[in-house]
Amino acid sequence: MSKQYAGTILRVYPGSLAEELGLVPGDKIWSVNGQNLRDIIDLSFAMADEEIDLEIEHGDGSREVIFFDKDFDEELGVEFSSAVFDGIRRCANHCYFCFVDMIAPNMRSSLSIKDDDYRLSFLYGNFVTMTNMGPHDFKRIEQFHLSPLYVSVQCMNPELRAQMLRCRQAAAIAEQLDRLEQAGADYHTQVVLCSGLNDGEELERTIREVAARRPHALSMAVVPVGITKYRNDPFPLAQFDAAGAARVIDAVEPWQEKMRREDGRTFFYLGDEFYFLAGRDVPPADYYDGFPQLDNGIGLTRNFIEEWGKTDPSESPYDEPICLDVVTGTAVAPVLRKLAESVDKRNLTIRIIPVANDYFGHTVNVSGLLTARDIIGRLQAMPGRRDGILLPESALRSGEDVFLDDVSLSEMKAAFPEARIEVVRSGGDYRRALTDWLHYHKDRGAECSYTWQSNAGYTKPSDE
Repeated sequence: MSKQYAGTILRVYPGSLAEELGLVPGDKIWSVNGQNLRDIIDLSFAMADEEIDLEIEHGDGSREVIFFDKDFDEELGVEFSSAVFDGIRRCANHCYFCFVDMIAPNMRSSLSIKDDDYRLSFLYGNFVTMTNMGPHDFKRIEQFHLSPLYVSVQCMNPELRAQMLRCRQAAAIAEQLDRLEQAGADYHTQVVLCSGLNDGEELERTIREVAARRPHALSMAVVPVGITKYRNDPFPLAQFDAAGAARVIDAVEPWQEKMRREDGRTFFYLGDEFYFLAGRDVPPADYYDGFPQLDNGIGLTRNFIEEWGKTDPSESPYDEPICLDVVTGTAVAPVLRKLAESVDKRNLTIRIIPVANDYFGHTVNVSGLLTARDIIGRLQAMPGRRDGILLPESALRSGEDVFLDDVSLSEMKAAFPEARIEVVRSGGDYRRALTDWLHYHKDRGAECSYTWQSNAGYTKPSDE
């Protein structure tokens, strides 16, 4: 008999079928119509039946089977504490560039989880290496039509990939992509670019071989390796400088133009950091083809600028003086400053405050990895009046008002009682906050509690 797993209900949606059945947070779902459940994928397919036998375990340990009828497309209406009931499949690689291995010591344990789970790739867009996948996994992908997936290719040279991931199975990348295609799955790809390793001729090879896999290959993102001061891996890694970033841009642009001529889309996209480092403008919006890898940071800056431009500003200036501090990572500060310069400054003072990342090291320059302590220290060192503080929402844990260093947003507000603190997510938020501060408020209550990030330099999702 196969092992049983249970999904623990975290939230019951008002007016849902689950509420009607009397389910509450903490209840566990063990099976549907006698079918064991490994994850919400199994649950979703099992719940497609119209006659349901739901095996429930309540908080007191008692179990019951609830019998009910439902419409074919009617959902249960719950959120689970984890999307996978049998546990997140962990990464077996030891990559030269693994950012999770570079986080600060004594941070919450969930930040050290290295997932490599194809189910989370399908559900949330997590990038996977496929080194821990076997025939049954590809069979399930085919059976349940799990597409698209997100694959960390890194390079198509099998020996180099095995070396970079420190995993012999990594050499089988071409065969594994073949198996995805045979299973009917499409996929987005990613390359974490390391200077002197998978750039130059190796990048050219990767671009050429991934391009040949269209239409199953949907896109390719190239992001620069991120390094923190806590990295202790003996393999030497260097971050790109201005000249190196310019070489990457110059190498990829001809391929982008070739793809646009052939397919009418760019296909290959570079992380914003390359353009920042090289001192070049990010490409126009049409080069991002609807931003298919926006959550991977691809086109984030251009999307922000576009949303700013689409948002109508407040029509009238402020009647009384308003002083706003805009907190940002050092990389994107020039962009925020340029946008702020276009705002009506009558009775409005805007200070763009780039925050150096002392916590992870100054080589980490993105807003999403700022900690509360660094932000508080930088603001406290800035004298003068402040009526409001704008924080990048990306610095907060998704779905929670908590920073990476476990300082809460409430604690930060207590440090600046004279100012109202608000978060900014989009360019539209930013423009509304600057031009209509008296009425601006960002409600984060509806934010999704599960997110994915690039393994180029961001934290991983929790299975707590």
